[in-house]
Amino acid sequence: MPRPEQIIAVVREWIEKADNDLKNAAHTLALGAEGPTDTICFHSQQCVEKYLKAFLVFSGINFPKTHDIEELMNSIPDRSRPELSIQDQRRLTAYATVTRYPGGYEPIKLSEARAAVKLARRIRKAIRGHLPKEVLQHGRK
Repeated sequence: MPRPEQIIAVVREWIEKADNDLKNAAHTLALGAEGPTDTICFHSQQCVEKYLKAFLVFSGINFPKTHDIEELMNSIPDRSRPELSIQDQRRLTAYATVTRYPGGYEPIKLSEARAAVKLARRIRKAIRGHLPKEVLQHGRK
C-alpha cells in the first residue's frame, strides 16, 4: 500500500499535467480564428481527464487506462462527482478519440472550443475543491 506522501506526489503530477493541458488550450484559444480548434478541444479534454484521474488516485480508487470521461466520472462517488452532463462527457471523450485524428467529422467551431476550455476550467475548480491544501501546494523545481 503506498504511503500518503507517495499518493500526494502522484496526485500532484496528475494536476501539473492537467494544468499544462489547460494552459495549452487557453493559449491556443487566444489565437482566435487562427487557432486550431481540434487542438484546443483535445487539451481541454486532457485537462478534465487528468483532473478526474488525480481525484481517483487521491481517493484510492482504481481506474482503467481510458480517455472515456463518462467511465471516469462513473468511478467517482456521487457526493464528490463534479457536475457534467452526459452530452458534455461524450463530447469531451470524442475530442480525444475521434476529432484528434483525421476523419469524417464536422470542423469544430471556435465557440465550441471556447466552451470546452470553460468546461475544463469548471471541472478543474470542482476537483480542486475536493482536494486538501497540501496536495495543491507545491513548489516548482
